Amino acid sequence: MVVCDGGYYHHVTCSESVRLVDGAGLCSGRVEVKSNQSWASVCEADFDRQDAEVVCGELGCGAPAALQGGLYREGEGQTWDKEFQCKGKESLLLDCDTSDRENNTCLPGNAVGLTCSEPDDVRLVGGGSRCAGGVEWYDQGEWSTVGAADWGTTRMFLSAVVCRQMGCGSTVSVLPGNTTGGIGVRCSGDDSSLRECWRSYDLLPGLTVICSDLLVQPDIFLTDPMGGVFRGHQGPEMFRGYNFTITCSTQPQYPGGSFLLTFTGSNRTQTQPAVNHSAAFLFPAADDSHQGTYSCVYDNYVFSHNFSSESELLSLAITASPLPAFIIRHVVVLLTLLTAITTSYLYYKPTRRQKRVNRVSSMDLYVNAMEMVSLSSRSEAGPGEERAAQGTE
Repeated sequence: MVVCDGGYYHHVTCSESVRLVDGAGLCSGRVEVKSNQSWASVCEADFDRQDAEVVCGELGCGAPAALQGGLYREGEGQTWDKEFQCKGKESLLLDCDTSDRENNTCLPGNAVGLTCSEPDDVRLVGGGSRCAGGVEWYDQGEWSTVGAADWGTTRMFLSAVVCRQMGCGSTVSVLPGNTTGGIGVRCSGDDSSLRECWRSYDLLPGLTVICSDLLVQPDIFLTDPMGGVFRGHQGPEMFRGYNFTITCSTQPQYPGGSFLLTFTGSNRTQTQPAVNHSAAFLFPAADDSHQGTYSCVYDNYVFSHNFSSESELLSLAITASPLPAFIIRHVVVLLTLLTAITTSYLYYKPTRRQKRVNRVSSMDLYVNAMEMVSLSSRSEAGPGEERAAQGTE
């Protein structure tokens, strides 16, 4: 039913054959079908998802989100006595085929309830974020600017509905828009979407809405150059003594800003400016004090307000390495040298006179590499370990 009030009307999609009642808005409630000038509930067994798609489309709502018997309270009238057999493409529910119900009874609590998603018919444009910009409404096949009559409660109520419908939090500010020919909309503040607000044909000044969830959620990830991180049962684990890096990044919405790296269970925090929308926090050697939960908080000053957004949590465990770090480094050096020797042999085919020289050269490289490893091990080992090594020699 269209409700008129002076120059305004309630902008709803009307249907003379189906409705959703006792729900939170126009797109949710108990399914009722008009039968012989009265409304009848529909039994859950007679209604499936394809039927729901037709109902949601007929009412101008989004796709079905929930379909369940007893989801909303029972109706007081009669029960529809047919089973719907929609294909999902029909424009009206009564255009669908029907068949007689196998069981003529519908037990209490089985009246089908339907929740359709809100239509994707509102957007904010020109603000660098889906949660900021000029308000536009998709109506009758085109996007139109939305305006309001004054700068008082009318615009605040309208902006509150827009931010809530788009899942962008609450209103931070409402600014004059760049257009003067916006469709007049008036909301009560409790409406779940603009479709439930009143609308007029008067052309009013447009408006720009800034919502609290302006910034997208930043990302956080862990890297290390030495292969000391691995995936454990509870998340990433880091070998003790290895260096690692925690990187924070965000999508390129606005220039500047900074990243705050927080560490749960400690007052220790680090802050770095965002360079190319990211920041890297370096840790030279992992120890038990680094074990815990980290998060990135991105802060930026936009539209004369401070905004922040926090990443998901990153839990890091520190564990003992199966081998000392210096031993692993020596093994890497040896493998690199042996690879170089093998590569040289394969790429250069020596003559008989060169073979003896090449064998000597290869042996010299190997002996030199072993001496480097021995000297490096003694310099990194403790006094007791060095004496033990000398005794072995």
